Amino acid sequence: MSEGIRVADVDEIDEGEALTVDAETAGTADDIAVFHSDNGRFYALNDTCTHEDASLADGWIEGDEVECPVHSARFCLRTGEALCLPALTNTKAHRVDVRDGAVWLYPNVSPLDA
Repeated sequence: MSEGIRVADVDEIDEGEALTVDAETAGTADDIAVFHSDNGRFYALNDTCTHEDASLADGWIEGDEVECPVHSARFCLRTGEALCLPALTNTKAHRVDVRDGAVWLYPNVSPLDA
């Protein structure tokens, strides 16, 4: 398993907001967006929309979905699945844990492996 990266205290990411972990810090090809959903859970996806070069961290979060701010493609925050056009390609989901009041990101580890 990849080593976790402490990205923020829980209260530093408001519900309905996201922060971006740059690719160099994450050790990934793309930046990673860490989302605090309005359902109170934290999720992480590759930040770039698979349809067009746009930051998903700038999108709209509702439940366990994020909507791209450019052409309204939606992605499942749990799995990275593309849920509607114009996106046809899934994005990558990463494991996020909350412990001791902090949000931890595990780049390249599937959230389904948690």
